[in-house]
This record gives sequence, C-alpha cells and structure tokens, in this order.
Amino acid sequence: MSAFIFHLGLTLMHFLWQGLLLGCATAVALTLLRNSRAEYRYLVACSALMACLCWPAFELYQRLHGGADATGAAGAFGAGMLRLAAQSIVGNGEPFDLRDSLRDIVRLWALCAIVLSLRMILGLLWIDRAAKQCDCKHRQDQLRWEASLSRLAARFGIDRKVQLRIVDTVSSPITAGLWRPIVLLPAALVAGMPPDLLEALLAHEMAHIKRHDYLINLLQNVIETLLFYHPAVWWISHRIRIERELIADDFAARQLGEPRRLALALSELERLQFSTHHLAQAANGGNLMDRIQRLCRPAPQALNWKAVVPMLGLALACMSIYAEAVAADKAAAETVPALADFSSCQKPVWPAGPLSRKETGTVTLKFLVGVDGKFKQSEVAQSSGHPELDEAARTGIEKCRFTPALKAGKPVESWMYMKYVWTLD
Repeated sequence: MSAFIFHLGLTLMHFLWQGLLLGCATAVALTLLRNSRAEYRYLVACSALMACLCWPAFELYQRLHGGADATGAAGAFGAGMLRLAAQSIVGNGEPFDLRDSLRDIVRLWALCAIVLSLRMILGLLWIDRAAKQCDCKHRQDQLRWEASLSRLAARFGIDRKVQLRIVDTVSSPITAGLWRPIVLLPAALVAGMPPDLLEALLAHEMAHIKRHDYLINLLQNVIETLLFYHPAVWWISHRIRIERELIADDFAARQLGEPRRLALALSELERLQFSTHHLAQAANGGNLMDRIQRLCRPAPQALNWKAVVPMLGLALACMSIYAEAVAADKAAAETVPALADFSSCQKPVWPAGPLSRKETGTVTLKFLVGVDGKFKQSEVAQSSGHPELDEAARTGIEKCRFTPALKAGKPVESWMYMKYVWTLD
C-alpha cells in the first residue's frame, strides 16, 4: 500500500467524526438563528460546508508532509471518552480493525466519486445543450421575454447580458452559467402562466444571477461528489439550497415591491409536476408551500425538538468509527521493522576452516537499511565466538534484498537486527 493511499484512507475515516461534529455544530447554530435573516443562516451553512472540505484536506496535507504526529493532537481530542462510549455500543471487546481495509475503502470511495463526477458532467452537458438549442416555434415568445428579461436585469443592476431560451424539457425556470448567464424558461409556463406571474419567477432567477449563486452551487456539487458518504454533508448542502431560495425570494420581492405576486407565481408552480435540477438554480427549490407562507404571512418558527433525535442517532452510530479511527492512527504511528528477503540470495557459505573444526554458534548482526531497501552498513552486534563465522554470515546476508521499515505508512531508514545460527544438523 502506498503512503498516499494509506493516509487518504485514514483521512476519509476520520471525516466520519469530523463531519458529525460539523453537522451538530451547524444544527445548533441554525436552530439559534431560526428567526434571523436567511442571509445569516446561509452564511453559517456555507461556512460549515467549506469546513467539511478544508478540514480533511488540511489533515491529509499534514499526514503526507508531517507524518502521523502532526495530527496527533486533533486526533486525540476526546479519545478516551468516545472510546468508552464506542465500547458500550460494540461490546466489551476491541472495535473491529479497519486498518487492513484502508485500500478497499479508498477504492470504493474513488469508484463512487468517479460515478458521481460523470453524473455531474452529464448534467452540465445537458444544460449546455439545452442552452444552445434554438426552437423556432417559440421564436416570438422568446423575443418578447428576452426584452422583459433585459428590463429586469437593468432593475437588478446586472451589467452582464442575460440570455433566455424557451425549452420543452424543463418545467421550472432554471438559471445556469457564470460569465454568460442564461435562463431556461419552460414552454409550458409561457403558454399557461399569466405574464405578470411569470415575470415574478424571472425576477427570482435574476436574484440568483445577481448573487452569483451558480458558482456556489457548482462548488456544492463538487463537495457532495468528494464527501458523498457522509449524511451531514448532504444535510448541510440541502440547508444551503433552502436558505438560498429564501434569500432569492426576499431579493425578488423587494425589487418587485409585491411579495404576494411572487407567492402566487410559486403557487402556480406547486400545481406542476417537476424534477429538481441540482446543477442549476431552479425556482422550485426548497419547500414551495413554506416559501409561499413566508412571503404572505411571515411568522416566527417554533423550536422543533424532533430534529434532535436523528442527530443523536447519527452521533451514537459514529462514535465507534471515531474510536477505531483513533486506534488506527496510533497503530499507524508504530514502526514496522525492516525485513530481509532470503529468497533473493543464497545462504551464507560455511568457511572451510570452521567447518573442518566443526565450529558452531549464533551470531547477532545488525544492518542499516535505507528507504530504498538497500543496506548501507552492517555490523556484528554479538559474536558467535568464531570471527570467521561472523564474517561469513555478515557478507552472505548483505547480498540479500531488504524491505525497508515503515512508519506511518512511509519507508524510513532504520537498523535491523538478525540472528544467524551455524549448526551441523
């Protein structure tokens, strides 16, 4: 196993308790801010998601450049208490050993990450294709709504040109693109929704463009792809999307001056059957009924204690994994001694003189083995009492190949002690 795979596996395993800690802290912060502005909750959730990416990335960097000792302080935080809790879950025995499974863990993680990456790329290609297609049957409607969109862009203070396409393959307005933003407008809405309500939905999309939400959404998808295995990442990302839609609603309602019109537009969307596009910004994001009620009759949110139950269950489930991660780190800090490969060389030749005199004995040798597996120096640590036998054993074993010692998964230079027995049996 290479050092990179070894440390990557430990990092992925440690993120189980790190993500749990970040998820619990985020849940507490969002609960305290439940009646504050959506911008504050959005900032907290975005910061937590970035911490989910930066914490394991920084730890992996430390492991690769500073060894296991560089993360010892963070890894040992609360180890005794959580190990005791883990033992109460899995029994009185030691938790199962994951150290030997790190290679399989990394392989499975890489396979799933590749599949999710392909899914994200296909989604981006679909959006790009939908943006470039030209539907001549909606040409007149497209020109009319492009002019309306230009007026909205000027009202929102957007200097960039915003394109518009009317397509049949979506059921809710979708915003995509960073430098050249484009709004995909469903043909069904153009035909069936009153123009003033459809303009309110477009104002919601313009709020996303004004705030550069598409860039944050892409970063969300990257983090979800890399850390797909942790429920806290998906929950935090889901909260980001909810708060983002609330912020866009507020922004659009202020520009329109009519929150009720936007609420009516969202109620029209509620009647449609739609799919959620996570690679772009859609007006149907979040819970539409909650958004409608918030626009029409904003009211303080009561504390929901039921949300604490799944968090506690997740905490108990991850405690044993955390304890095993700490145990694996301690095991990784231990040095695996160097070994000699006797199949790569012949046995030391018995000198003629000692053989004729039937001399026997045990000699203890020590070899300095480098990181490349080659010996650098050899000495007799304890003589057999016969110098010729000592020298024959030393020169014979020097011709063998060696496996270097390992510390924290990295080859290190070290002394190796070996006993060689000369016997006539």
